[in-house]
Amino acid sequence: MTLEEKKELQKFALQIRIATIECIKSRGFGHVGGSLSIADTLAVLYKRIMNYDPKDPGLETRDKLVCSKGHAGPAVYGTLALCGFIPYEQLYTLNQPATKLPSHCDRTLPGIDCTTGSLGQGTSQAVGIALGDKLQGRDCRTFLITGDGELNEGQCWEAAMFAAGKKLNNLVWIADWNKRQLDGSLEEILPQFDLAEKFKAFGFDTVTVAGDDVEGLYEALSRRSEDKPIAVVLDSVKGRGVKAVEESAGNHSMNVAPEVFDEWLKELRDKLAEMG
Repeated sequence: MTLEEKKELQKFALQIRIATIECIKSRGFGHVGGSLSIADTLAVLYKRIMNYDPKDPGLETRDKLVCSKGHAGPAVYGTLALCGFIPYEQLYTLNQPATKLPSHCDRTLPGIDCTTGSLGQGTSQAVGIALGDKLQGRDCRTFLITGDGELNEGQCWEAAMFAAGKKLNNLVWIADWNKRQLDGSLEEILPQFDLAEKFKAFGFDTVTVAGDDVEGLYEALSRRSEDKPIAVVLDSVKGRGVKAVEESAGNHSMNVAPEVFDEWLKELRDKLAEMG
């Protein structure tokens, strides 16, 4: 990857963060931390990895994204707006009456392949999608994003066992290891131990990468295996990109004044302007 290509991805990640905060600000509250921590991943997926067509969201051979941690919907919505799936102004309808942008991902919106939010269930759906594509002989992949707290759900590991058992090498499972969940840190709620080793034990070709390392993310998400699903463990920071959010213990769902959102947006826009 050239320096210019790396810079392009970093700028796109900043744009996703800005769109995410603007989306949440329109409602006044929302899932800030877990949305920001996957912005770099979404930037790499939609700018360099995934095959899709905003003019034909149902393209049969498209790569699919299943954001099982559905509360990160604002980041996905922001990405879809920047990629031309929906008008940017639609971001300002988050959780409003008759919206197609509820707080969790909903497949009524163009570009959303799977309704998610009841944690754990997106894993089984993503595995089913990957299996269906393989049975149909389609050359496409399914990218699954889960939270680390979500991996407390037994359904996740049943899905992992099935994916490896069926040799679904068209599945890429992205685990957002940002070390925090709704009620506190992972260590306080339920220690995860070594996520990478757990995925390896379940039969995945596994790699760990820093959640904001776009070059490393590109290499990890491009990874291919002949007979194993891929697991990418994101060593990430909840709220990445906005200092005050990163440092807040309660950054899962945040309700702040409009001027606070404006401060966050200024911080992000200043970073974008510095990049030229």
